[in-house]
Amino acid sequence: MSIYGIGTDIVNVNRIKHSLKNKKFINRVFNEKEISKCKKINNSINCYAKRFAAKEAFSKALGTGISNGINLNEIVILNKKSGKPYINIVGQTKKILERKFKRKKSKISLSLTDEKKYAVAFVTISI
Repeated sequence: MSIYGIGTDIVNVNRIKHSLKNKKFINRVFNEKEISKCKKINNSINCYAKRFAAKEAFSKALGTGISNGINLNEIVILNKKSGKPYINIVGQTKKILERKFKRKKSKISLSLTDEKKYAVAFVTISI
């Protein structure tokens, strides 16, 4: 496998905090599984902020940005039992990804971190 693309993003947590007051923003950006997870966590704002950063970083690694049918709520940021984060692509966005890579196997790697005011994500896509 070789690296197809890399992406990184940093988010101001306060910006996400203010955006979360808008229910339309939450439903447009986050999947039901992400919403459920973040609601259960003490620091839910940072949970949402890291996921938002990961979605942006993924779109940069893909080279498309958020356009051409890529939906933020179809880029789902989850965690394995060990706590390691991963990206699951669903819906129309998954179909776009499959067409882009001509159904070749791809691997998406994700790293997340946060520190009070900021959340950061780093993504690599290998094919």
